Amino acid sequence: MGKEYTGRMRIERYGGRSCGRLEAFYDAAQRDIKLFAFILLTLCVYRAYFMLYMSSYMIPSTGAADIVLALVTGLRLSLKTAGIVTLTGFVLATLPLLIAPRFASALHRLRLGWGTLAAFVFAVLFQARFPFYRQYQTGFHLQVTAGLNDDTTAIFLMMVQEYGFIWRFGVALILTVLSFYALRYLLCTRGTHPLPALHTWGQRALFSAGLVLIFAAFFLFVRFGGSFTYGGGVNWENAGRTGDAFLNECILDDGQALYRVYSMQKRIKGGDIAGVDKTHVRELARAAAGHADLAADTLTPYLTRTAQGARIPKPRHIFIVLGETYAQWPMLEKYAALHAADGIKALTAEPNAYYSRRFMPNGDFTSIAITGLVTGLSEVNQHVNYVPRSLKEVYPTAMAPQFKQLGYAVDFWYGGVPSWEGMNRFSCAQGFDHFYGYPDFHAEKVNAWGTSDAQLFAALGQHLADEPPTVHLIMTVSNHPPYDIDVAGEGFDLENARAETAKLPNVDDPDQLALELGHYYYMDKIVTNFVHETMAKYPDSLFVITGDHAVRMNPSRTPTMYEYQSVPFVLYGQGVTSAILPPDVVGGHTNIVPTLIELIAPAGFSYVSIAPPLTEDNMGAAFNRDYFLTRDVMGEVGGARTELLPGTDAGDDTAAYEMLRIRMAILRTLSWQLIEHGDSLEGQ
Repeated sequence: MGKEYTGRMRIERYGGRSCGRLEAFYDAAQRDIKLFAFILLTLCVYRAYFMLYMSSYMIPSTGAADIVLALVTGLRLSLKTAGIVTLTGFVLATLPLLIAPRFASALHRLRLGWGTLAAFVFAVLFQARFPFYRQYQTGFHLQVTAGLNDDTTAIFLMMVQEYGFIWRFGVALILTVLSFYALRYLLCTRGTHPLPALHTWGQRALFSAGLVLIFAAFFLFVRFGGSFTYGGGVNWENAGRTGDAFLNECILDDGQALYRVYSMQKRIKGGDIAGVDKTHVRELARAAAGHADLAADTLTPYLTRTAQGARIPKPRHIFIVLGETYAQWPMLEKYAALHAADGIKALTAEPNAYYSRRFMPNGDFTSIAITGLVTGLSEVNQHVNYVPRSLKEVYPTAMAPQFKQLGYAVDFWYGGVPSWEGMNRFSCAQGFDHFYGYPDFHAEKVNAWGTSDAQLFAALGQHLADEPPTVHLIMTVSNHPPYDIDVAGEGFDLENARAETAKLPNVDDPDQLALELGHYYYMDKIVTNFVHETMAKYPDSLFVITGDHAVRMNPSRTPTMYEYQSVPFVLYGQGVTSAILPPDVVGGHTNIVPTLIELIAPAGFSYVSIAPPLTEDNMGAAFNRDYFLTRDVMGEVGGARTELLPGTDAGDDTAAYEMLRIRMAILRTLSWQLIEHGDSLEGQ
């Protein structure tokens, strides 16, 4: 174990037991510094390799100065991560030597074990970062918390089949073994400097005081990320100092990225969410109602709206289709040669269809889209399906009770297992009459997530024969890893797609993108065929088609914000025309239910909604956690980056952010109030 000392040797050399303790402490502190340096170097090497290997994700204008800035800023930030690891080792293996120096050998082994464990964790996270970034264009973020609540077996199988879990874990083990031998050499084989000769009590006291001051200064420097003050330091919130989004994510090592997730979750639980103004709930409720003098102790009166009268004949069946990763970008003309979205594009061209290109999902993952539709609540970074209140009481804005008042039964159809994310229990608690997962309609299980879209819609079609007037919320599953459908056998020209994706600039893996587009095509074909077949049997039907989110499938390593986020909004069926809503109306998932009610409900019908219907002359903003769009501009909720939307030549960024501020304050604050406090406004 290198240079080890017995208590007797230290006492004899330095003339006292206290000095023996000091020597053991001094020796151990040097080993802690070596551990710190090793962890810091490891994180910096991982960062540099990731930046090099994934450099195609940088924007073309990124220069060497930005890369150097990212590396230096990342090093400063990683001081914190290495410091946390070292501080733990210091507490476990160094401080005890001040009491029991005879356990030095055992404590040195403990430090080695702790350092090896930390190296293993960082190696695993380093390997996981590659597929995670390719999927979400970010380091570890709140998607991590969503995954923790997901079907762990299905996620594991997906990681094995699609993301190389086995070989990546093997690489992590190899890196861990190398780290172990390097740490053993540094901590146990290579010696440390001996304690200077201290002959008097005063010398020992002065030396000890100096150590304390050095440790304090070192702690502050590490704690503030390469500075002695908070204002001059680096933390995960101010680390994005380059003009390249990829480099800004590289600055955060995996430990800091996970700390970002922890910090954001902590703020969420405390109500610290962008747009949530919990001190002005009543004022925002009045703004939502449009009545400055309205006074009530519950939210419902403020959110109650009156339908203006039906615009279309009342449909027998209403279908709200949430397509898995039904992104809008394959519908753009620039991607027409891919032929992935031919079905929905043809649908929007029919006379009984309406299509808006200005639509946003409620969030970045499926559960947020579903909960937004089921409850009518905007995303406030809460897993609403797990909130105890959601299982005990129905939100006044929930869709099911309001459609029931119009004479409909309300069912949920899902191609996966009913217990996924607790959705069966959650939706039924929010008033749905039935929840059908693939075991309920005896479909064949085709992969870890469940059945195919073909079997899902076939079961629904057979079920309709005996159905009363019903609203069906449908969540598809096939356009999702593992991508194991024979898309060529389903009619998709995979070879053409491979050729066309190879022509696209800056595509990560053209063949993989072609395969993903094939699954998009399959979902699109099944959905649009179901629409036509159902209209033939039940011409008095109404359909809404949108996507749960767009993230996961991107046309390049650096997609536009619109390509990365936007989903289509298609209204189709009896009485629908291209002029039934304002052209390219701006909206999101929570606008769907109030819009349907306004289209079919008789004049005077009362319903409750935070989000306005799209039948109103809409000039607002639609948003989710990180992005928003208006009629002309798309931008970052918490940043300043904007872009013009397809088909626009000019936009006003200042006006766009002002519309976002107003709309987001109302929708998010009142959603947060209902989740946290229910319908009550007492105390506001």
